[in-house]
Amino acid sequence: MSEREPPGEARGMGRRDFLASTAAAGAGVLLGRAAASEDPSPRASGFDDLNVALIGLGAQGMVLMDACLRIPGIRFKAVCDIWSYSQQRGSRTLKRYGHLVNVYEDYREMLAQESDLDAAIVATPDWMHAEHALACMKAGLHVYCEKEMSNSAEKARQMALTARKTGKLLQIGHQRRSNPRYVHAIDRMIRTERLLGRVTQAYGQWNRAVSEDLGWPKNHVIDQETLEKYGYESMHHFRNWRWYRKYVGGPIVDLGSHQIDIFSWALDARPKSVMAGGGVDYFPHHEWYDNVMAIFEYDTASGVSRGLYQVLTTTSNGGFFESFMGENGALVISEVPYRGNHFLRENHVPQSEWEKLAQQRLLLKAEEEQTVAEPTDDIIVDVRVTVPLGAWSIPVELNKPVHQPHLENFFDAIRRGVPLNCPPEMGYETAVAVLRVNDAVESQQRLEFTPQDFVISA
Repeated sequence: MSEREPPGEARGMGRRDFLASTAAAGAGVLLGRAAASEDPSPRASGFDDLNVALIGLGAQGMVLMDACLRIPGIRFKAVCDIWSYSQQRGSRTLKRYGHLVNVYEDYREMLAQESDLDAAIVATPDWMHAEHALACMKAGLHVYCEKEMSNSAEKARQMALTARKTGKLLQIGHQRRSNPRYVHAIDRMIRTERLLGRVTQAYGQWNRAVSEDLGWPKNHVIDQETLEKYGYESMHHFRNWRWYRKYVGGPIVDLGSHQIDIFSWALDARPKSVMAGGGVDYFPHHEWYDNVMAIFEYDTASGVSRGLYQVLTTTSNGGFFESFMGENGALVISEVPYRGNHFLRENHVPQSEWEKLAQQRLLLKAEEEQTVAEPTDDIIVDVRVTVPLGAWSIPVELNKPVHQPHLENFFDAIRRGVPLNCPPEMGYETAVAVLRVNDAVESQQRLEFTPQDFVISA
């Protein structure tokens, strides 16, 4: 139900129609389909503000909200969550920033009542992504959907097909695709400059320390009837959905999808096989594996490459990062720069070759870096990245929340028809690759991919 006055009337004729035609034209470029009859063009004066709804006000929804609040011209008009605690937290936060929103429990009521929305952000548990994204696109909204695209490859496929059919934009939340450090390191240095030469191996990990299951305030318990209405077995399942098979694909999907997506990006190839091992070894009351190790094999333009990935939930050792190793050097990179922000040169490569790139400001020699100190709670913290001796760092910084560039790309696609950095076809390929890992663990066999596995047919 609403916490303020009922939604206002739509802004007359042309606002949504204009947005629909502009985005449909952009979708025609992005998806390779004739989704519109004319090319995308800059929005007319007065159409820059975008009205946005947020579905899912959990931890990730709040992270995305924070990033959106830093982007000019974004106006939250409605929020939706089945939990009163999250509803209150989200709406009160937005109110502090001048966004008076209508609050809903059921997304269907929100779509029926809100007549002036341009886009929706879907940050609900994975198993609901498809239902929410499909409904929003069919209602005429562009959608930013958190990863994993879905816990079902078939549902992910339906999302991509619906984006094509409706002409609505669908950005999948693999935010590294918009991170300028990753774009520079992978697109420019690995794929264009071929700094590493032939990349023969990739490695990634996301390790987390042991943690207790999530609880909840006792005065904010969702009654059993409501839980069952929305498909949850219990309050414990609702709060700890990441561990149960109905709702998600486990840690390998929840965490690994970010980095396995990067494997395909850097290697410019889809995987041709995967083998994996893992188990419920530490948390016997959980359904999903608490550790998984997977090996992907890729046929690249230069030859076979392999990617090793691990996700562990019983140790935080090393945190999360990705590494790409080639004949001429290696890259270690992470969303958190102190865990990885550098290239390493193999000894047989003349240093003068890398120095030329440094002169072009494509690389930064470690000794060129200067310490930057920032006060935090009256403590001076050195935030400059520390790199190994002889390393060359990435001369690009991200001075904003890591999700903000990906959201900016989504909103720019709506406003100006720029290409999405992670359209549904790309998200689908990652979903297919990552979801297959659990099958490999169960079968204890090497599983093969075919090119058709990654194709979304009409």
